Amino acid sequence: MSSEDREKALKYLSAKDPILAEVIKNVPTLEATANKNYFTNLCESIVSQQLSVKAADTIWKRFITIFNGNKITAEAVLNTDNEQMRKCGISYQKISYIKDLAAKTLESGILFEQFDIMTDEEIITELVEVKGIGRWTAEMFLMFTMERADVFSYGDLGLRRAIERLYHLRKEPTQKKAQQISKKWKPYRTLASRYLWKSLEMT
Repeated sequence: MSSEDREKALKYLSAKDPILAEVIKNVPTLEATANKNYFTNLCESIVSQQLSVKAADTIWKRFITIFNGNKITAEAVLNTDNEQMRKCGISYQKISYIKDLAAKTLESGILFEQFDIMTDEEIITELVEVKGIGRWTAEMFLMFTMERADVFSYGDLGLRRAIERLYHLRKEPTQKKAQQISKKWKPYRTLASRYLWKSLEMT
C-alpha cells in the first residue's frame, strides 16, 4: 500500500469508526509489511507458532544460519538433516510441517506463482492443505506477507481482546459480533486490525 493509499484508508476508517479513529490518532504511523518471499515467510510462521516473539526470533536466527546466507528454498530445506534443524530449537513436529511445506512447494502443490491473482479464500484453501498451517496462519500470511488489504482474523486472540476492550463489551466478542463491528472497516480490515493490535500496547 502506497503512502497515498494508506492516508486514504486511514481517513476512511476514521470517518467510519470514531472508536478506531481515536486509536489511529494515538498510534505512530505503521510501516509496510509486504515481503514476497512466500516460502521463507511460511517457514518462519511455522517456527513461530505458539512461541513468544523473543523465543521465535532466537530459533529463527539459528535456523537461517544453516543456509550460510543463501536463499532458503524448498529443495534446500528438504536436503537439511532433521537433527540439524532440531538443534536450532525446532520441535520434530514443526520440522515435519516445514518439510511438508517444502515437499508440496516442489510438487507444485502450492501455487505461489499464482497467488497474486488468487482471492484471499483461494489462497487460504491452498495453504491449509499443508500440515501445520491452519486458517489463522494463512490469514497472517495474507495480512503481513502479501499485505492484502481486507483481511480480518477472528481466530486471533489479540484482535478479539482489542475489540472487547475498545468497544466495552462484557465478554470476548462472538464471531457474529466481531464480524458486525469489523464490517464497517471494509475494504481496509487489515489496516484496522493492525491498529487494534497496537491498541493493546496503549493500555
